[in-house]
Amino acid sequence: MSSGTVPAEESGRADARRREQRGWYAYDWACSVYSTSVLTVFLGPYLTTVARTAADAEGYVHPLGIPVAAGSFFAYAVSLSVILAIAVMPVAGAAADRTGRKKPLLALSAYLGAAATAGMFFLDGDRYLLGGLLLVVANASLAVSMVLYNSYLPQIAAPEERDAVSSKGWAFGYAAGALVLLADLVLYTAHESFGLSEGTAVRICLASAGVWWGAFTLVPLRRLRDRRVSPRAVAARRGGWGRLTATVKDMRRHPLTLGFLLAYLMYNDGVQTVISQASVFGSEELGLDQSTLIVAVLLVQVLAVAGALGMGRLADRHGAQRTILGSLVVWTLILAAGYFLPAGSPVWFFVLAAFIGTVLGGTQALSRSLFSHLVPAGKEAEYFAAFEMSDRGMSWLGPLLFGLTYQLTGSYRDAILSLVLFFVIGFALLARVPVRRAVLDAGNAAPGRI
Repeated sequence: MSSGTVPAEESGRADARRREQRGWYAYDWACSVYSTSVLTVFLGPYLTTVARTAADAEGYVHPLGIPVAAGSFFAYAVSLSVILAIAVMPVAGAAADRTGRKKPLLALSAYLGAAATAGMFFLDGDRYLLGGLLLVVANASLAVSMVLYNSYLPQIAAPEERDAVSSKGWAFGYAAGALVLLADLVLYTAHESFGLSEGTAVRICLASAGVWWGAFTLVPLRRLRDRRVSPRAVAARRGGWGRLTATVKDMRRHPLTLGFLLAYLMYNDGVQTVISQASVFGSEELGLDQSTLIVAVLLVQVLAVAGALGMGRLADRHGAQRTILGSLVVWTLILAAGYFLPAGSPVWFFVLAAFIGTVLGGTQALSRSLFSHLVPAGKEAEYFAAFEMSDRGMSWLGPLLFGLTYQLTGSYRDAILSLVLFFVIGFALLARVPVRRAVLDAGNAAPGRI
C-alpha cells in the first residue's frame, strides 16, 4: 500500500510544480509586450514629438521650472524611472521575504504598471509631463514586478530544471512581443485604412500593451502560490534599505555569488545598450527608416524565441556557464560586424538583427537560471532585488560610453564598437567563477551540469 502512495504523492507534487511553472511563464508573456512595443519601439519617438510640441522657441520644456531640451526629455524620464526603481526594489524584496506574500506585491506592481501604460492613450497634444509621469511609473513598476517574478524561480523549479524553465519564460515573453508588435506594425503602417491618424495609431499601440499586460497577469496570480516563512526568519530580517545593506554584507560571505553578479553587470550592460542604441545606429549611421527598424525588432523577437529554447538545450548538454560564455563571443563578433555594415542596406541590418535575436534570449535566460543556483534558500526575493539592481542600476554605463565615444569621434560605428569592452570584461570575469563551488557555497545542491 505504501509503495503505491509515494509515487502518487510525488506525481501530484510534480503536477503542481508544472502548473506553477506554466503560470510563471505567463507573466513573461504578459509584461514583455511593454518592453518591446512601448519602450523599444514607440514611446521614445512619440514622447519626444509631444515634448517638442510643448517646447519654447529655443526647443526647451520646463518641468518643475527646470529647462530641459525636448530631445532629451525621454532619456531623462527613463533615468528617473531607474532611480525610483532602485529605491523601491529593496523594499519590495525585503517585504516579500519577510511575509512570504509575493503574489499580492506582484499584483500591485504589475497592475500599477499596466494602468500607467494603458493611460498612455491620453498622451497627445503637448502633454509631455503626463507622458513622463506615466513612463516613470510604468518602468519602475516593471522593474519591481520582475524582482518578485524572478524570485519564484528557485521555488518552482528543481535545480536540474531551471535552465529549461527560465529559457521557456524568456521564449514566452519574446513570442508575445513578436505577436503584438506584428499587430502594431499592421496598425501603424495602414492607419489611414482604419480611419486613424498616425498619432492615434501610436497611442492605441501604447495603450494596448497595458491592457495586454493587465489581462494576462491574471494567469500567474491564479497559479503561483505563496510559501510560508518561519517566525524565526521573519524576526531575523529587517526591511527595505536596512535589508539591502544586510544582503550586501551577506553576499560578502558568498564572494563567488558576488563575482557572478559583477560579471553579469558588465556583459548585461553591453546587451542592454546594444538593444537601446541599435535603432539610433540604424537610423543615424545607416539611414534606415522607421518601418525598417520595426521589422528588425520584430525579427529579433521571433528569433529570440528559438534562441532562448535552443540555448536552453545547449545548457543541458554543456552547462549554463559555458553556453553563456559562448554567447558572449557571438555578441563580440556581432559588434565587430556592425562596424562594417554598409549604409542604406537593410538586408545586412536584418542579418545582424537575426544574430542578435539568436543569442539575446538565451544570454538573459541562462544568466537568470544560473544566478538562481547561487541564492541561499529563503533569500530569493532580496537576492533577486540585487540581481535586478545590478541590471537596472548600472544600465547608464553602456549608454554613457556609447555617447562619449560618439561625441569624441563623431562616428556611431566607433560608438557601437566600443561596447565590445563590456563583453570582453564580462567574459573574463564569468570565466573566473567556479560555479559548481559557488552553488555549494550558497548551500544548494548542484545539478549534473552547470
